Amino acid sequence: MPAFSVPYGRRFQRFCAIIALLVVAGCGGFERSDQPLDDLTARQIFERGERQIAEGDPDKAAFTFGEIERLYPYSEFAERALIMQAFAYHRDQDFPNSRAAAQRYLDFYPAQPDAAYAAYLLALSYYDQIDDIGRDQGLTFQALQALRRVIEQYPDTEYAAASVQKFDLAFNHLAAKEMEIGRYYLKRGNYVAASNRFRTVVEDFQTTTHTPEALHRLVESYLSLGLTEEAQTAGAILGYNYQASEWYQSSFALLTGQGLTADPIGDSWLVSIYRQVVLGEWL
Repeated sequence: MPAFSVPYGRRFQRFCAIIALLVVAGCGGFERSDQPLDDLTARQIFERGERQIAEGDPDKAAFTFGEIERLYPYSEFAERALIMQAFAYHRDQDFPNSRAAAQRYLDFYPAQPDAAYAAYLLALSYYDQIDDIGRDQGLTFQALQALRRVIEQYPDTEYAAASVQKFDLAFNHLAAKEMEIGRYYLKRGNYVAASNRFRTVVEDFQTTTHTPEALHRLVESYLSLGLTEEAQTAGAILGYNYQASEWYQSSFALLTGQGLTADPIGDSWLVSIYRQVVLGEWL
């Protein structure tokens, strides 16, 4: 997962293009780079921060934008500097400070147009740290919550559309963690613990890409436990929804190898799932 995946938006794209041209041209109209910030106007400080981002120094830019809030807290540039500070921190992969700046923007300017972008940056400050399945999943839950807020509070923005995609990926990430733990238990013969993990995927993460494998692993676990009715029902759900998958082929071979069929039998939790997803009986 890339460390920075913010969709800049048209305004940020124009900003980057203009600043890049100015840097290349060596424009001499700016204040001296060594001139103290206290001697500059709010506009000059803001422009210095823009140049620092364009020159690849987001850490310095974040500090520069923060000085506008200190020196000119009531100027028209104070609001713009705060959202740019959050942007600069995120580009520097300083996620806690990016999150803090974005939250301050939302607290101070909740009705401004850039509030949607601030909320998205806040969500990304969690999302862009969940690239490793082995990490604490608390970040994933926080990312999901923050992404959901963007989707619900700013539904007509480009950030809502981007958040939907990232929400699905983060949700899939949680399922992947459950699968990883389940496989660990399965390999060590702890079939009860394994089946509990795979059950979580089937019940709570049905829309993810891990569901077919989770159903197959349930067939494996339940057959190992001697719970043939549950294994057959898991195979039935797998066959109905993912018959063309390799997981169904493997489950079918396991079941038929023991003289069993992939049919819903008994009254387990899987039968309830079968009634819902296959028969459409949502009771």
